[in-house]
Amino acid sequence: MGKETVQKINKSRAIRRLVIWYKRNSAVTSIVDTAASSAVTASNVAGNVVSSAGSVVSTASNVAGNVAGNVVSSAESVVNTASTVVSNASSLARNTLQPLVFDPLKRLQNSDNILDKGYDTQSKRIWIAVDGMGGDYAPGPILEGCLDAISRFPINIKFVGKIDKVKNAADKIGLLQSLEKEIENNRLELIDSGEPIGMNEEATAVRKKKNASINVAMDLVKNNKAQAVYSAGNSGAMMASAIFRIGRLKGIERPAIGALFPTRDQTRPVLVLDVGANTDCKPSYLHQFALLGNIYAKDVLQVKKPRIGLLNIGEEECKGNDLSLKTFQLLSTEKSLDFGGNCEGRDVLSGSFDVVVCDGFTGNILLKFLESVGGVLLDILRSELPRGRRGKVGSAFLKSNLIRIKKRLDHAEHGGALLLGVNGICVIGHGSSKSLSVVSALRLAHSAVNHDVMANLNQLQKLQVLNS
Repeated sequence: MGKETVQKINKSRAIRRLVIWYKRNSAVTSIVDTAASSAVTASNVAGNVVSSAGSVVSTASNVAGNVAGNVVSSAESVVNTASTVVSNASSLARNTLQPLVFDPLKRLQNSDNILDKGYDTQSKRIWIAVDGMGGDYAPGPILEGCLDAISRFPINIKFVGKIDKVKNAADKIGLLQSLEKEIENNRLELIDSGEPIGMNEEATAVRKKKNASINVAMDLVKNNKAQAVYSAGNSGAMMASAIFRIGRLKGIERPAIGALFPTRDQTRPVLVLDVGANTDCKPSYLHQFALLGNIYAKDVLQVKKPRIGLLNIGEEECKGNDLSLKTFQLLSTEKSLDFGGNCEGRDVLSGSFDVVVCDGFTGNILLKFLESVGGVLLDILRSELPRGRRGKVGSAFLKSNLIRIKKRLDHAEHGGALLLGVNGICVIGHGSSKSLSVVSALRLAHSAVNHDVMANLNQLQKLQVLNS
């Protein structure tokens, strides 16, 4: 057998092994197409190299630059180098892409280490009440997320909704068998309810629709049949239901919605509150938000001494409107807090603060703006990638990095926000929540229960400022 034939066989085997490996992993289908195209290009280049050493150097130089010019000393060494590159690319893709693409939950709320270690499957499972009818796409995606979360975390679900609609939705998306299995295993329970509170309805509708799904779910927490409640429905209705059904913490005038924002440090997100529960605030509200956020950061985020910031238009204490000026005075004299002063908009994601407080109007705008950043940034990066043969090869391996960037800024990866200030653990999901968001939110609810957040929040009533 000729030397040229042997080289072609070795080259084909290397490419074939790479293609087979990619095909076995359906989750990276989008990368397979680019990689396969690049492999064909590499094959053609290598064939030209074998036939003419001189043309090989020229062609390789165009594809890989000066590096290829130094490496290519002969047709044989080029083919061997190409095979090595293919092998290394396969290893790199396996080690780098697999943990990121196959299990996107490893990026949820920057808790990779927790998920990698896994939960203690022998620990007592907690019950979480889920408003199965709340959200733009309910109940299908909500149920899908619940079934996924049950298999991942030590939780059981009380799924509240119109049972006939829930079963029909489960049948349409092919989850009816899984639903029945979890019911049989006593890890999921269907609880019937009336019509949900619509996204366009007033929050006070919870008084009229007493049998609404969110009210039924909230009653489960009130009667100690569940340790937490989750809903992706009308956030105003959820807050109203929480206040009417389980009540506020003593000394807290208004509950606040706290959302986790990513920072430069993946392991240390920042808690921003309020992000929508209270559009008009008093200085005393923001003072209480800071106290609530401080407890949350200590218990759930495991920050020993959280640094508190007040969202403002400048760092100087004389800057801002009347609300900001009066709140600054309250926070600066609060001995139980590590108040770091004013936090400008550019500092929210810097990692300089662990908790940032603001009124709900400003916080909600900040939250919605952040939700758009991930997709816009990804589109910009894609448009700036080089085109042509070299661009396609580079894009195939850069794509995983772009996906990670988007995940860190994607609200779906963080799933829900905790309603702080009520006498129970309530997690509010985004109205457009789908399966991944639900799983993330349920993990947040489990974490809050597991860290005994309510016990520490109840200690706030001992502070003089809340009793004055």
